[in-house]
Amino acid sequence: MVTAKQPKYQYIALLIAEKITKNELKVGQKIYARSTLATTFGVSAETARKSISVLNDLGIVDSVHGSGVIISSRQKAQEFLAQHQDVQSIQDLQGEIIQSVKKQQSEFIHFSSILDQLVEQTGHFQKLNPLTPLELELNEPSEKYGKNLGEMNLWQNTGATIVGILKEDELVVSPGPYATLNQGDTIYFVGGAQTLQITRNFFFVK
Repeated sequence: MVTAKQPKYQYIALLIAEKITKNELKVGQKIYARSTLATTFGVSAETARKSISVLNDLGIVDSVHGSGVIISSRQKAQEFLAQHQDVQSIQDLQGEIIQSVKKQQSEFIHFSSILDQLVEQTGHFQKLNPLTPLELELNEPSEKYGKNLGEMNLWQNTGATIVGILKEDELVVSPGPYATLNQGDTIYFVGGAQTLQITRNFFFVK
């Protein structure tokens, strides 16, 4: 389908080629004089001349001196339209890619903004609530299991002060240095902003 996205002279040439392809204009038929073409499409005589020149160069029409413009090839009109549609499809795809990239960039900027707010608010919350317990479930294998808190030097290595240990359905509050930890336990502790990650690494990163 022809759309008016291209220069006027090319748009008119494509419209004429489309009419030829649909047999609305037939091979051997004489088409408008340049002056009539200009009036029909509301363009200048020069624009009409360039439209005919495009069709003539492609072998779709013949400009015969004294006889006007004669349609000479329906096949070449079809080829002209097909080539235009291929180019238009590529341009449309390029446009879609550009729009998609812009959308992704916008979404990434929005995501970064939300993430920055989350980090800021989390840090602010921890400053205001330094005694709010952090939680770590010991659900992965670790070489630390079976040792007590004193043997691990947990506070010295992580900065975490253990305030409770959940063992199955039993919560041990304020456990002493001889309390042991095993896989499946959940520990509750207080500490600084990075304490949770440091404690996780202490148990699970070799």
